Amino acid sequence: MNKRLIIKISVLALLLIIGIKLFFSYHYYAYFAYYNQKLIAFIESFHPYDDIVFIVIQIFQVLIAGLIPAEISVFAGGYLYGPVVGTIYSTIGLSIGSWLAFLLSRTFGLPLVRKMVKSELMEKYDHFMEARGPLVSFILFLIPGFPKAAFCYIIGLSKMNIWIFIGISTFGRLFGTILLSVSGDSFRAMRIAVLLIILGLVAVFYLLVYIYRHKLLAMTKKQIK
Repeated sequence: MNKRLIIKISVLALLLIIGIKLFFSYHYYAYFAYYNQKLIAFIESFHPYDDIVFIVIQIFQVLIAGLIPAEISVFAGGYLYGPVVGTIYSTIGLSIGSWLAFLLSRTFGLPLVRKMVKSELMEKYDHFMEARGPLVSFILFLIPGFPKAAFCYIIGLSKMNIWIFIGISTFGRLFGTILLSVSGDSFRAMRIAVLLIILGLVAVFYLLVYIYRHKLLAMTKKQIK
């Protein structure tokens, strides 16, 4: 391992420690808890149909191109229904939403996509407009924080088979959905150690993506040709 890589890893580890400290400081913790509790209270107000309402929220989370951050809604699902049922409900809602976004994009084309997706994102992922490889799309769905809802509309403009897309969008999201659902459940039970482990896993994932970014980019270029 060369010296430059060691420095980069050390900086990322330091940033992770600072981030965890900020998250668990009073102001950041209170801010995060407040907005999650607002969503949770809204969903619970529809009891005994709250599970249906939650799934519908996840569907619209995709259709409105991520206006409601998926991180918040999936976290709320884990908080309300536990890691297993929360993951199942979120997966159902997000998969249906992705399928509908894909169909809408394929039916109404670029004019609709330009209205639903920010121009900056359209320009950033413009190299996917002519051809999108399934492997590349799957990798992008794996990345935490990636604008998956908007990407569903963008992929709808391609020639990708709808069943391949459904498989990619569903299983590509699954890793992040499980982590967020477990986080929501742990947050409710105040299992701080579990939350720290999850944050560490996410940090390691980001680190691996960063280290192998050149290989991933090379893979992307091969897929697009």
